Amino acid sequence: QVQLLESGGGLVQPGGSLRLSCAASGSIFSINVMGWYRQAPGKQRELVASIFDGGAPNYADSVKGRFTITRDNAKNTVYLQMNSLKPEDTAVYYCNADISSKSGIRYSRNAYWGQGTQVTVSS
Repeated sequence: QVQLLESGGGLVQPGGSLRLSCAASGSIFSINVMGWYRQAPGKQRELVASIFDGGAPNYADSVKGRFTITRDNAKNTVYLQMNSLKPEDTAVYYCNADISSKSGIRYSRNAYWGQGTQVTVSS
């Protein structure tokens, strides 16, 4: 089994910064892509940023220039540095990872989600 454990959410004033972390653990052979999604009340879940193994990051237009996604393959961890936060960034942020696992001679590939962490931007 694979688990994603998120941390780093909280309450911050407009213009402030937060850093989210998501660590994957368990039966991991390789991690193909890691990303962050968010869901605000009454809205659909949307992609915030993603990064492939060895690839360039991808960002939603609404966060370009303010958010930075990075990953540490040695730690199976992805980070989201969020700067210049705005009230409209308020949402539950979810980590997502596309992970390949190996059991004996069998391989499997699945998408996993974290439990979500609340980010609130308010004065």
